Amino acid sequence: MPNLRSAKKRMRIEEERRARNASVKSTVRTYVTKARNAIASDASTPETEEAIRTAISNLDRAVRKGVLHRNNADRRKSRLMARLNKAQAENA
Repeated sequence: MPNLRSAKKRMRIEEERRARNASVKSTVRTYVTKARNAIASDASTPETEEAIRTAISNLDRAVRKGVLHRNNADRRKSRLMARLNKAQAENA
């Protein structure tokens, strides 16, 4: 445990940020998983496109909040779109 007042305050702030970041990360994971499941079930439906749009939006929001690095979010978006394009090519 910290002894200095500033160190105690720093721990409080870090705990609050950790909880906030965990919430954002959890939301991102949820929507990316929903998008992947939508692609796996049927890649050509409007619901799938909406799920992907929502996942990408949440990834961008996490970057704006500083929870994810920009390159990390870009990589995830790229993989999601590659999965969608592959599934659509197989169905066509």
